Amino acid sequence: MASENNTGSTETAELPGRCDGSQNKEGRYADKESGETEPKIPKTGCAEGDRNGAALPTCLQEDGDAASLADVIEDPVPLVIIFNKKKHDVSLPLSAKMAALRQEIQRLTGVPPAMQKLIYKGAPKLDDAKTLRELGLSSGSKLMLVGSTLDDVLNLEVPPPEQLKDDKPQATKEPICKQKLHQKVLDKGVPEDAIPGIRNAKDSLPDVPLSGMVNKSGGKVRLTFKLELDQIWIGTKERTEKINMSSIKQVISEAIEGHEEYHIMALQLGTTEASRYWIYWVPAQYVDAIRDTILGK
Repeated sequence: MASENNTGSTETAELPGRCDGSQNKEGRYADKESGETEPKIPKTGCAEGDRNGAALPTCLQEDGDAASLADVIEDPVPLVIIFNKKKHDVSLPLSAKMAALRQEIQRLTGVPPAMQKLIYKGAPKLDDAKTLRELGLSSGSKLMLVGSTLDDVLNLEVPPPEQLKDDKPQATKEPICKQKLHQKVLDKGVPEDAIPGIRNAKDSLPDVPLSGMVNKSGGKVRLTFKLELDQIWIGTKERTEKINMSSIKQVISEAIEGHEEYHIMALQLGTTEASRYWIYWVPAQYVDAIRDTILGK
């Protein structure tokens, strides 16, 4: 019995110099000798999101701030930039900031962002920190660009001081409202349906046509701006003239004395003064927006 016990204890006793993990160690040694290695899971630069997909991978985050998933997957939409009466096509997602659009405009036109004045629906101030969607832009929207390239600025010729000293001031022209040609219309007074004018103010164009004005013959006039067609529609009781804004050479305006909240305005359709279409009692707050929208430069 003692022999059997010794034999049994020999089978179960631990060998000297070995521990409980010796079998694992031997297994690893065997792996080294056979050349086999334990497969490793490759690491990626993107942190895995939660199981519900709510978290965005860190590789799609910028500057440490989590980006919006909509910004990543949103498709770009076509926009049109009008500069110096030429059209430039741009494609950006509506989630992009206005600052990104300015960079794209610089690439197309050469006008730096700091020198860009963008007009959309007559509004000259567009916040760079807002998205295109927040500013009301949509697919096919047209924006007018007013500005100068760096080359234009560098090539600007400044007359020498001697020439500036020799130049004599020109005789002051008679105010437009005092000219006999226009007094006949102005003497009739402000039309009853005229839009209230605001002096020393600059507003963007309203979404509805401008009405309550008159032309040289005293007939009622309304102006409708069709930016998607690059046209201005001049409507009267008899007909509506659809004029391409690119064909208008000049826009002239002057405040009416005694009624500075209104202006006289002329749209020059040809190369001579005889081609000017005169409009009276234009609300002063819309004059700059009308000029910038038509000329686009």
